[in-house]
Amino acid sequence: MKKAVALGLLVWCSVPALAQNQDSYAKAHYTKQEVYIPMRDGTKLFTAIYTPKDASKQHKYPMMMQRTCYSIAPYGEGKYPARLGPSETMMKEGYIFVYQDVRGRYKSEGTWTNMTPVIDNKKGKKDVDEGSDTYDTIEWLTKKAANNNGRVGQWGISYPGFYTAAGILSDHPALKASSPQAPVSDFFFDDFHHNGAFLESYIFTFPVFGVQKQDTTSRAWYSAQNIKPNTKDGYQFLLDLGPLKNADQYYANNFFWQETINHPNYDEFWQKRGLPEHYKSGIKPAVMTVGGWFDAEDLRGPLTIYKTIEKKNPNAYNTIVMGPFGHGRWSRETGHTMHSNVYFGDSIATFYQKNIEAKFFRHFLKEDSGKNSGLPEAYMYDTGKKQWETFAKWPAANATHQKLYLAADGKISQQPAATPGTTTFLSDPLKPVPYTEDLTTTMGFTPHNYMSEDQRFAGRRPDVVVFQTDVLTEDVTLGGEIMAKLQVATTSTDADWVVKLIDVYPGDEANNAYMPNKNIMLSNYWQMVRSEVMPARFRNSFEKPEAMVANQKTAVDFRLQDVLHTFKKGHRIMVQVQSTWFPFIARNPQKFVPNPYKADASDYTKATHTVYGDSFLDVEVLK
Repeated sequence: MKKAVALGLLVWCSVPALAQNQDSYAKAHYTKQEVYIPMRDGTKLFTAIYTPKDASKQHKYPMMMQRTCYSIAPYGEGKYPARLGPSETMMKEGYIFVYQDVRGRYKSEGTWTNMTPVIDNKKGKKDVDEGSDTYDTIEWLTKKAANNNGRVGQWGISYPGFYTAAGILSDHPALKASSPQAPVSDFFFDDFHHNGAFLESYIFTFPVFGVQKQDTTSRAWYSAQNIKPNTKDGYQFLLDLGPLKNADQYYANNFFWQETINHPNYDEFWQKRGLPEHYKSGIKPAVMTVGGWFDAEDLRGPLTIYKTIEKKNPNAYNTIVMGPFGHGRWSRETGHTMHSNVYFGDSIATFYQKNIEAKFFRHFLKEDSGKNSGLPEAYMYDTGKKQWETFAKWPAANATHQKLYLAADGKISQQPAATPGTTTFLSDPLKPVPYTEDLTTTMGFTPHNYMSEDQRFAGRRPDVVVFQTDVLTEDVTLGGEIMAKLQVATTSTDADWVVKLIDVYPGDEANNAYMPNKNIMLSNYWQMVRSEVMPARFRNSFEKPEAMVANQKTAVDFRLQDVLHTFKKGHRIMVQVQSTWFPFIARNPQKFVPNPYKADASDYTKATHTVYGDSFLDVEVLK
């Protein structure tokens, strides 16, 4: 378990790489310095500075900074990582690379807080947040780091992406370029929850986030609290665990678990940890937000941060990049770019690193830094055509809305039936629909494969209802936002509603040469394109949950995240609707209770759910 969490959290999210390489390029070309940088309240943050050996007063370098909760190992001034910076390209171009343990983590002082609340109006030195810590760090670096040119860039993936996104709010004049990558934006909608529904697949990660360290350390102090299951089957382990309240046997002393279960709704605790609402006018650094279309952890974050800055700061340099990647996987070259069984091409990560990321930072940190960087507003990868597209804005200006109705006969149509019928299914929380066939991935951090996985295993269950178009006679490109507008009912008083958008391949589709699962064939493959869950309890308000009225037709509206996907001629568009999605999403008891985290086993009840034929998806189509 410890290994699985480390892989999920550290390999993709924490740079530099943990393994020391004495013969590395970094060791040969950079000098390392370790310092404690004081913050305004007196707390000292441990920081490593890697400076090119040829830096001088005549040859100054800009700084690239990453702040992280995941350790800046290797520790020790004689120890170097295998790689510095976001990419080998940027390491070899030359920057002063700065890494910092945030408050309360590893060798830094202070108390650790998840998603540190932003203080917009600071009144004294004790009012600190990630913006002020970023400011104080940059202020120290620009004055004391040798041979810097006075320009700073910041980047980070996942939680370090949050610190990067929060750093934008520092307002330090030396911060010229910021790239939040897969940034967490709000824990009620990213990572641990989707629309308030708890991701039980994250339950093994709580030691990482919910144990305070006792002193500065270079080791993982939280490992003793790791759950030690006697099985590798996460579905069975978590089903046997029973109601979520039973996790207290592992996490009674885990502060983040206790915070989570005691705040089931979007109350002040979660609201003050949300980041986007703080992007008011006056954003100063150039921003390039990066995400992956198949990011199981933080897909909402990059889209929301980009759109919020765009709306509130129309004159800011604000761009977005979305590639065919799982969580953070643009940071490492994998050769053949795969997601689950889908092949997108070769060396797509290297293309991004060289032609997009390095170009962005080079322009704003080394060149004239004007707004004309040569990059488009939106660099987006079409996951159906399997090619990059560029846009002057996102969603695209030429996108037109279209409704996909979920007809009672199982067809998808653009017009509602004159007399919409209904589709019903029995949902049993004791026999929940699995979210993946790959049980080997259910014991660690949220697996990314499900985001494009074959959905035949689910769609052929009686508790998953399926709607699809006829075979397409021409390409159809969905590019932009998707809204699910469901009309539903249940025989009980609560339910989760899961909607999945799927690309059905033709029967003559050939396998690609790199498929990892030899038991899967692409003939008639049902590729997940987008999916989301919505608890009916939050249909009117995330702050004040409401029960459903049994057997009453009810509107449940929610947003699926954006897509850019071409459904090709000869394919079909499919939509699946279900109510359980386990153990990705914790089971809804299906009986309304004030706090689902504290539901009893007796609260879990079967219910018959109904989907009315006037339900539809509102999609944006590109011509």
